[in-house]
Formats: sequence, structure tokens, C-alpha cells
Amino acid sequence: MTTPRSHAVTAPHRPWPLYRQCSGIALDLGSARTRAWISGRRSLLDVPTVTFPGDGVIHPIQRGTIVDTPGTAQMLDRLLGHHLPRFGRRLIVLTAPVLGGVAFRTEARTAVEVLRPHAVLTIPTARAVAMAADADLTRPLLVVDIGAHLTEVTLLTDGAVTDARHTALGISDLDSLTPPTQIADAVVAMVTTMLEQDHTTQTLDALQRGVLLAGGGALRPDLTYRLTRQLHAPVRPVPAPHTAAVRGAARLLEAARTHPSTTRTPEPTAHPH
Repeated sequence: MTTPRSHAVTAPHRPWPLYRQCSGIALDLGSARTRAWISGRRSLLDVPTVTFPGDGVIHPIQRGTIVDTPGTAQMLDRLLGHHLPRFGRRLIVLTAPVLGGVAFRTEARTAVEVLRPHAVLTIPTARAVAMAADADLTRPLLVVDIGAHLTEVTLLTDGAVTDARHTALGISDLDSLTPPTQIADAVVAMVTTMLEQDHTTQTLDALQRGVLLAGGGALRPDLTYRLTRQLHAPVRPVPAPHTAAVRGAARLLEAARTHPSTTRTPEPTAHPH
């Protein structure tokens, strides 16, 4: 399945000067873990993606899909509410599964309203990973993100998503009946299909250049070894792969906050006589 080029801005457009001096949050809503970074803090917040209605435990995000929007909002309020000033605008940069589409972005934007955002930007998870890894986005790049419940393979060209595949399978599924070979085989099958359906050389160029590996699966040497052997290409885990997405979102957040148009002094406006 081919994904059209993604647009980063999902909130109504506002000029850069309105972001001046706003607080900011980078947010990665995962099926198993939710990670957040608040501008001005030195550490990441990292909690299970769960909420607690009554005596039970609910997982509001499953396989990359928000299935309980109010529960997601409740979780975000519990995680971040007491860290935020009561008043003031804040910019939120939110990672989104590449194939999550409009549905994920819409539900996510509804959930983050509990954080009183001034604006919400979304960034595909694969691009956030590439930014965290300082990857050269002027050349085609394959990003494989093996999470707890979802595995994505994404082709980036000039930093934009030009093809993507996913499977509802992750490292939390591994057991005696689902060995690591099943994830590796699924990744290889997705890459093979991308190669077969690409009428350019972009996917092949990216594969020969090497695969960028992120997510909790990148912490497993057995998966890295199997993928390297089966793809016949270099496979490079990014540093701290389980937090790469939120760190990439934080980079975009800081770029937005320090954009020249947010810091320059406005020129006087000429008035007609």
C-alpha cells in the first residue's frame, strides 16, 4: 500500500509569530508506552499507555489506533497536567503512525485538547526517527520501526513519505509460538513488495544505503542480525531506539520555537498619510 506525501501541519495554519514564547511539548503516543518531552526539561517522561477507569486497566491505544479517545485524554492529563503552567499557549508536536491517516490525527488532536494547545503539528514517526538519528534526508532512506504492537517500514524521499507498509505485530507478541523470525520475515516481505512495486530506483538505493532501525525491536541483536542477513544490506539501530521518535519530535519543536520569525523584532508598519 502506497502512502501519499504527508503534510506536517494538521492544525489550522497560524503564522510563526504566534508561537513566540509559547511552551512546547513533544509527544509520542505508542500502543505500549507514551513518551513526552516538555521544553525546558532535561528528561523524558515515559509511562505505560494505560488508563484506570474504576478498578480496571484500559489500553486506549491499540496496534497504532486510538480506540478510546477520552481515555487517552485522561492518560495525558495524568502524565502532563501537573507539569504545565495553568495559563499560556503551548505548541504540541505529535508523532503519528505513517499509515494512521486522518483518523489517528483527528482522535489524537481531540485527546491533546486536555493539554490546552495553541497549535498541534504532526510528524510521521519515520521522519521523527530520521531526525533523531541525524540522517541525510536528501537521499532515499528506509526506516524500519519495530514497536511493541506494530511494525512499520517507510521509504522517505527528500524527507517525505513516498511508500509505507505495516503489520500488526511487535516485540510484545514474541513467545514460543511467535519467534523473532516472524517479525523479520514480515519486514523482509514488506521491503520486497516495495522493491517490486517501485518503478524508480529509490527503494533499491535506500536499501543499498542501509536500513535505519528503531523501536524496541532495535534493542534485540537477534532481530538486527536476521534483518541484515535476509535483506543483504546494512541495518543500523539508531541510538536509544525506543525513544527516537519523541526525540525527533522534540527537535522539530525546538526548530519551531527558535524559527527566526519568532525571535526577530517586527519592523514598524508604514501608515498612509
